[in-house]
Amino acid sequence: MNDFYINEYLDYLKYAKKYSKQTINSYENNLTKFNNYLKKQDILKVTSKTIEDYINHNSNLDHKTIAHYITVLNSFYKYLLDNKTIKINPVETIKHPKINMHLPVFLTEDEINSLLAINLVTPYDYRNKAMLEILFATGIRISELINLKIQDVDTNNNALKVFGKGSKERIIPIDNIARDSLINYLNNYRYLLLKKNINSDYLFINNLGKNISRIGFYKIIKKEAIRANIKKDISPHTIRHTFATILLKNGADLRVIQELLGHSDIKTTQIYTHLIQEQLKKEYLAKHPRNL
Repeated sequence: MNDFYINEYLDYLKYAKKYSKQTINSYENNLTKFNNYLKKQDILKVTSKTIEDYINHNSNLDHKTIAHYITVLNSFYKYLLDNKTIKINPVETIKHPKINMHLPVFLTEDEINSLLAINLVTPYDYRNKAMLEILFATGIRISELINLKIQDVDTNNNALKVFGKGSKERIIPIDNIARDSLINYLNNYRYLLLKKNINSDYLFINNLGKNISRIGFYKIIKKEAIRANIKKDISPHTIRHTFATILLKNGADLRVIQELLGHSDIKTTQIYTHLIQEQLKKEYLAKHPRNL
């Protein structure tokens, strides 16, 4: 019966919560590991002691991974509690391990300008330029970027319609540079990437005429980082961090940044406040005359 309750919960995440396939796969993987640990024990009769034993069983893993295990189990048992399948959530009293905060990598304004200064020769260059400009102009997630459709673009009003986590829709403004780069790609180069007899609604497509993949874009950004002589180990999420950091540095309200990024919790956005504080501290230590 354990599989029944797990599958019922996963269906809830998929159809009611509208979680992404990637998130559902992650939850399924964690719950399967827990079920394997239980062996034939009834998943509905699990106690806090069982959860603690399971955590100790995985004590060789890093704190972030263990915290994710606890989050998944808590969500699962909360679902069972809400549906009156169980009377007590055994995870409710379990404490998350303390996780050391690692500040995300971001680019300086000079570095982001170098990254965006692509030598435009081929249709792929114009596509890559448009993708990076949109990413920096909006701070959207890579999953949101590669799933953009042509109909999601409103160049007349300098805006994009984005579907984030849980299929939540948000409208994000874009600057004139990103808009012009996007229009140039759409009007003059996108059709060159389409294969014969292939139609696609996706905005950014690969050499097969299909929407570009996460791995495909990851390779693009790595290639452009080398070209721009950027030494930092960057990813698509680095551009998102850079977008938020520059906005905050220039005085944007944290709540506005939260809305633009599509964060459900302001605590997630507050990481950028720590980034700014760290940056100010470094500049103080480097520039204050008493430290020279």
